[in-house]
Amino acid sequence: MAETTRRATPVPAPAGEARGSAPGPAPQSPAGLKDRGSAPDPAPQTPARLNLWALPPVAVLALVFLYPLALVVQQSLSPENGGGAFDAYAQVFGSQAFREALGTTVWLAVGATVGCLVLGFALALVIAFVPFPGARGVAKFIDVFLSFPSFLITLALLFIYGTVGMANGVWTDFTGAAEGPFHFLTTPWGVLLAEITYFTPFVMRPLLAAFSQLDTAQLEVAAGLGARPARIVRQVILPEALPALAAGGSLVLVMCLNEFGIVLFTGAKDVTTLPMLIYGKAILESDYAAACVVAVVNIVISVGLFGLYRVVSKRAGA
Repeated sequence: MAETTRRATPVPAPAGEARGSAPGPAPQSPAGLKDRGSAPDPAPQTPARLNLWALPPVAVLALVFLYPLALVVQQSLSPENGGGAFDAYAQVFGSQAFREALGTTVWLAVGATVGCLVLGFALALVIAFVPFPGARGVAKFIDVFLSFPSFLITLALLFIYGTVGMANGVWTDFTGAAEGPFHFLTTPWGVLLAEITYFTPFVMRPLLAAFSQLDTAQLEVAAGLGARPARIVRQVILPEALPALAAGGSLVLVMCLNEFGIVLFTGAKDVTTLPMLIYGKAILESDYAAACVVAVVNIVISVGLFGLYRVVSKRAGA
């Protein structure tokens, strides 16, 4: 009797499950649910397939740029007229013309960069912080000016300060002299003026971008505390503008180092830079080995300065 009672005793159902209901399906993992309800993920591209897509642009770059550059380096090391691998380098480095061209290039590039920094900073301050009608239009014109070729600025200066330009014409009309006093465009100072005129907007553009991010509350607080405008510029604006100044200045330095059109169009025969020396050796003297040596030197300097520009621009957030 006791045995029959134990067999008839019902077994309690688990918590949360209705008594007498059928057992539910086994729980599925999230992965199983995803596999059932969604399409399979596409197979990731293999590195070999990615490399195949990169081959066409790399081939075009090598054909258009790297191959001619390699020819220049090869010609500088193995000239057609014979000689050792570095004979052309020794000949060029030992010439007075190369040393003078290198010195002229460096001082023109550095002088133009300093002039662009000073003038660009002053003009950007006026446009950004001095309210006047047309300030926004002037800022837009700077963007357009960046697309102008350099020889247009040189031609404009020739129309004004050339031998038969407007300034000399006005002088001769009023004084009756045979010629005017303005003949500096054919000197290094004329080249320097043309480069400063053309490259200053390349400094102003990053400066205006930096000034637009400047918190005007700092200027108002400084002015409220009695600081003069010169002190506000020196202690508030200039520290914020230093990264943009460094980025713009390094870019101008690289571009002035390789400038050819301005020197050519000013007619400054006594001003020989590295690009002008390359032109003279290759076109006028047909000394391609020497021209390639000077080109290699110019490339090395330019790449080094461009690397400096990239580092400064990265730190400046440009």
